[in-house]
Amino acid sequence: MSNNFHPYHLVDPSPWPYTAACGVFLITLGGVIYFHYSFAWVLLLGFLVLSVTFVVWCRDVVREATFQGHHTEVVKKGLKIGMITFILSEICFFVAFFWAFFHSSLAPAIELGALWPPIGVQILNPFSVPLLNTAILLSSGATVTWSHHAIINGKREQSLLSLLFTVVLGIIFTSLQVMEYHEAPFAISDSVYGSVFYMATGFHGFHVLVGTTFLLVCLIRLVYHQFTRHHHFGFEAASWYWHFVDVVWLFLYVCVYWWGS
Repeated sequence: MSNNFHPYHLVDPSPWPYTAACGVFLITLGGVIYFHYSFAWVLLLGFLVLSVTFVVWCRDVVREATFQGHHTEVVKKGLKIGMITFILSEICFFVAFFWAFFHSSLAPAIELGALWPPIGVQILNPFSVPLLNTAILLSSGATVTWSHHAIINGKREQSLLSLLFTVVLGIIFTSLQVMEYHEAPFAISDSVYGSVFYMATGFHGFHVLVGTTFLLVCLIRLVYHQFTRHHHFGFEAASWYWHFVDVVWLFLYVCVYWWGS
């Protein structure tokens, strides 16, 4: 049936799922080769293929949504359900890290000296860079909400300015976390504390990087007038994801940085 007779989007045949699968395969194969032989070209090629696929696939989705009118209200409802489900899966992902943290910290094993933090681990000061990063990320949550309301109310200048603030704050957060990792007095191999700390905060930092890229794409689309008051789900998805990142960081700061110290 033609798309003219129903509200659903029947996508055209696309090569990008195939190239994405090839990129993931090359990353897996390249990772194994790198671990055994320190040969990184296959791994880098996989990342290159996956990155290019991501860019061109997103380009096609933007064209379908903005210029071809395929994202009807029914399609947008499905996209919203998909984004919410994705965020729920990310919550489960971080719950595993918090479970590992509390399992080890509430009843420290004798191998850790029956203490938390373990003996020999010099922890970070929660009231220095972590507290500053908390203020930065909460501020970015406020600016992205400001941008959302500005889009809904048709205030283009405010939406651009506030979204630019959000992207800059995300970059500052990532830069400060890199500096914190560089100066940290313990490594990921320093007992279960180091493992849980770097896995939890590292994956959160990766999510901040993804969210910043997501918002940067939205900023570019906003500059080119691709969002309207009633058609801006791409920005809504990015803002939901960013608020999720904010909430996870609050739990990380309170549990791992402050209480865990």
